[in-house]
This record gives sequence, structure tokens and C-alpha cells, in this order.
Amino acid sequence: MDTNLVIMILLPLFLVFMFSGIPIAIGIGLSSLAAILVILPFDMVAFQGAQKMFGGINSFGMLAVPFFMLAGNIMNHGGIARKLIDLALMFGGRMPGALAHANVMGNMLFGTLSGSGMACTAAIGGTMAPIQKEKGYNPAFSAAINIASGPVGMLIPPSGLLILFSIVSGGVSVAGLFMGGWIPGILWGVAVMVVAYFMAKKHNLPTEKSDRTFGQKLKVFWDAVPALMLIVIVMGGIVGGVFTATEGAAVAVVYSLLLSFYYRTISGKMLLKTLSDTALTTGVILFLVAVSSLMSWIMAYAQIPQMIGETLLQLTDNRIVLLLIINISLLILGTFMDATPAILIFTPILMPICTGMFGMDPIHFGVMMIFNLGIGNITPPVGCVLFVGAAVGDTKIEKIIPFLLPVFAVLFGVLLLVTYVPSLTLFLPRLIGL
Repeated sequence: MDTNLVIMILLPLFLVFMFSGIPIAIGIGLSSLAAILVILPFDMVAFQGAQKMFGGINSFGMLAVPFFMLAGNIMNHGGIARKLIDLALMFGGRMPGALAHANVMGNMLFGTLSGSGMACTAAIGGTMAPIQKEKGYNPAFSAAINIASGPVGMLIPPSGLLILFSIVSGGVSVAGLFMGGWIPGILWGVAVMVVAYFMAKKHNLPTEKSDRTFGQKLKVFWDAVPALMLIVIVMGGIVGGVFTATEGAAVAVVYSLLLSFYYRTISGKMLLKTLSDTALTTGVILFLVAVSSLMSWIMAYAQIPQMIGETLLQLTDNRIVLLLIINISLLILGTFMDATPAILIFTPILMPICTGMFGMDPIHFGVMMIFNLGIGNITPPVGCVLFVGAAVGDTKIEKIIPFLLPVFAVLFGVLLLVTYVPSLTLFLPRLIGL
């Protein structure tokens, strides 16, 4: 079997398709077929390839992804974000650049409900941008802080990407991944707030003085409690073993629907649009999972992961250096590839290296990988959160980048902490015996 020949066909074709503007799922499928037809006959590829594609999506656990997406969309369209923004403004008002801090906290709170970086950036940023502009904030600064804090929903559970990683990795505990994502996700948010604080001091941005009485503040908190209870119900049920992650996702949908009716913020027409949007996105993700399963099979058949592992070990056998190389590789990949295909393609390659050769905990590896890809979501040229944040902030990307550069530096520092201090990720899972 000529592994080098498969690599020489698979990788260049995939890169050509990706940079030519062809949808990434089509690019993965075509490059995979071209590579495998070199070493296997067509009839065998057609039969086994179809089986592998179907097997990739024939998973009960996969249902959790569209369910959590639907719950997040219902929360987004149902006006829940406004309740969380009011709560964030109440806590962040006394710091310089108060609205920027409220934006970060709003993304962290909404991230726990939606699990989507783009949903957070659109919902919270779309509400905060006009308020910040009215108060004299530079739109590029406001957009940069909104963009930088948007991906926390990829780490703070319930996160669809953590569930996807669990499926692709062969069954790493979803509850463990959910608990492992909390501290790194919070560290991400705090890091952005630190940068926002110093930027706000530099540009003399104001604090926000609240004229609310204690009773009014209590009402703001009380209004947000039903939304925040979703976290308690879903996380408590999954970690406590009351229901699985998939069942928890279905519970989240029912609860978010009831909550939207309780707040009277969703109509029948809006609900139909929410269902339609979720169905379209789910179809795209499932097709992507199917063709990525085909690529993973081809790479495993050609023993590409083993070859990459041996190549890395020839470069260095130092754990610290090798993890740094892996982090830098993922950061680079994240700049031109979305998180979902990156998880599907590179988890089977990199996870055996980290867990098998260095004894890295799979939960730790999963959180580290998604942290990397989250940074990629805010980095050009393919950073989806970057583009959404620029659109809702009504500003240009080239104006946002200078404000994002210090954020990148600080987030890279937090990434190194998450990578080299496993207890930051594993403390909570171990606390509950996972």
C-alpha cells in the first residue's frame, strides 16, 4: 500500500477544492474518492464508502447536536438574550468600558444556552452594538470585544462541538467534556475582559452608573433566572445520570420552547423559521460528518495517522515541544477551516498521538483542541465569528483587527495554560468522579 501516494493525492486536492471556493463537504468527498480509487477498485470503494458514510451519521448520540442547535436558535429568536444582557449590564456597570464587559458577560451567559459562537456574536452583539455606539464607543472596538468573546459558547456547555468530539473520538464522556469545558471557557471570557479593561482605560471609556433601586435589580436578576435554569437542568441531569446528553438536548428544546412562551417572545411564524433554519444547518452538518467519516476511513486504511505520529516523533520526543507544535498546527488550520470539519478530520490523527504516546487525558485533549479551533473562529481568512461580528457591528474587518491583536496574544497565553496545566480542565470532571 502506497501511503505517500494517497497523501500526495488527498491533501493537495483537498486544499485546491477548499481555496477554490467549493463547499468544504464537497471538497472532502471528492478528494477522498480520488485518493482511495488509487489503491482500491471502484466496486469496493462504492460499497464500503457508502457504508462508512452512513455509519458516520448512524449514531443516537448525533441527535444531540441538532437538538442543542434548535434549543439555541429558539433562545436566540425568542428574545432571551435581552434578559441576559440586562443581567450582565447590572454586574459590569462599575468598570471602565462597562458596556464592553457587559458584552463579554452576555456572550458567556448566552453561550451556556446556545453553545454556538456565531449565535452569541449575532444575538448579544446585535443588541449591544447600537447601545455602545450611542455611548460613543468606537464601533471597531465594540465589534472586536464581541467577536473575541463569542466563541466561549464552544467551550462552556452545553456545546455541540464537545458532543461531536465525543462521537468522533469513540465515546469520550460527554459529561466529562462538559465539566472540563467550564474553567477554560471562563478563563477565555476573563482574559477578554482584562484586555477590554486596559483598552477602556486607554481610551477613557465611561463606567455605567445604575439608577436602579434594589428592588429593580432584584427583578432583573429574577427575570434572568428562568433562562439560567436551563444550565442547571441540562447539566445537572447529564452529570447526575438522570438522562443522556441526547435526552438532555431534547429536554433543552422543550424547556426553551416553554420559556419563550412564558416570556411571550416567540410567534408561530418565528417558530417555523427557527425549525427551518435548524433543519438546513443540520443537513449541512450531517453531510459534512458523512464525508468526513469517509476521509477518516481512507486515512486509517492508508495508515496516515501512524505516519504523522512517527514523523512528529522524529522531530522531537519532548512532550512540551510536541504539544506546542500540535497547538500551532491547530491554530494555523483553524484560520482556514471551520471547527466542525477540523474536529472530524484531525481528531483521529492527533488524539492517538497525545493520548497514546503521552498519556494525555482524552477530555483534556478535546478541550484543548476546541480552544484552538475557537481562536480560529475569530481569525481571518475563514473566521465565521469574525465575519458575523463585523456585520452586526456595522464595521470593517480591517478596522477590527488592530483591536483583536492584543486579544490573540492573551488568548494564546490562556491556551498554553490549558495545554500545560491539565488540572484546569480535569479538576471539575475529577471532582465528580469522571
